[in-house]
Amino acid sequence: MGTIHFDFNGEVVFVTGGSRGLGLQIAEAFGRAGASVVITARREQWLEPAEKHLRDQGITVLALRCDVTHPAEVEHVVEQALATHSKIDILVNNAGQVWAEPSIQMPLERWQQVLETNLTGTFLVSQAVGRHMLERQKGIIINIASIAGLSGGEVPFIGYSASKAAIINLTRALAVEWGPRGIRVNCLAPGFFRTRLTQGLLDQGAEAHTRATTPLGRIGRAGELAPAILFLASEGASYITGQVLPIDGGATAK
Repeated sequence: MGTIHFDFNGEVVFVTGGSRGLGLQIAEAFGRAGASVVITARREQWLEPAEKHLRDQGITVLALRCDVTHPAEVEHVVEQALATHSKIDILVNNAGQVWAEPSIQMPLERWQQVLETNLTGTFLVSQAVGRHMLERQKGIIINIASIAGLSGGEVPFIGYSASKAAIINLTRALAVEWGPRGIRVNCLAPGFFRTRLTQGLLDQGAEAHTRATTPLGRIGRAGELAPAILFLASEGASYITGQVLPIDGGATAK
C-alpha cells in the first residue's frame, strides 16, 4: 500500500473491538494519520499488547476494557475517553462476534449473543458517543457491517448476517435523524479478510471459494480497509452520509 495522505492531527478516534484484526488496523491507520485513538475490547489480555503496538509507533492511545452489550460499561468508557481527551470526533463501531451453524441447529443463546454484540453494541456505543457529538453539533460515525448483510450468503451464520443487515439500516436511520445536527453516519461492508473471526472459515474452504468466485480473485489484504475508513472520516466525504460501501473485491457486483 502507498502512503495514505490524510491528516487527522488533533482528532480523537474511538474504535470498539480495537485490540486485534481489522479494529487494530483501523486504529493504527488513524494514529499514523495523526489522531489520538481510544480502543476498547472485551478481553483485557488483548488490550495490553495492542496498546503497546500502537505506542511503539508513537501513537497516542488509551486502551479500555468494555463489553459493548453492557450499557453501564459503555457509558463508563465513553466518560473515561472524554475525561482524557475532552472530545470524541470519530466513532468506529467495529466490535463483533460470529457463530457459524446451520439455522435449524442455531442455539438461541448464540443467536442472542451475536445480535447483542453486533447490533445492540453498535447502538449502545452510538447512543453514548452520539450524545456528546450532538452537543457539539459535530461528529462522524462509521459502522462496520459485512457483505453478509447485503445478501443471503453461502456460509451458515444466520445471526451474523441478520445483525449486519440491521447495522446497515441502523446506519441509514441514524444518518437521517442526526444529519441535520451535524453528524455523518456511514457504513463499510467488508468481504473476507483474514482475522481471528474468519480464520477458521477461511481455512475450511471459504478462502478457496472466494478466490474462485470474486472478480479480483482473492480475499482482502491487511491495510485495504483502512483507506476507505479514513476517506469517510475526512472532509473529502463531507457530503456523504447514510451510505454503505462494500470492500469486497467485487463480490457484491455479481
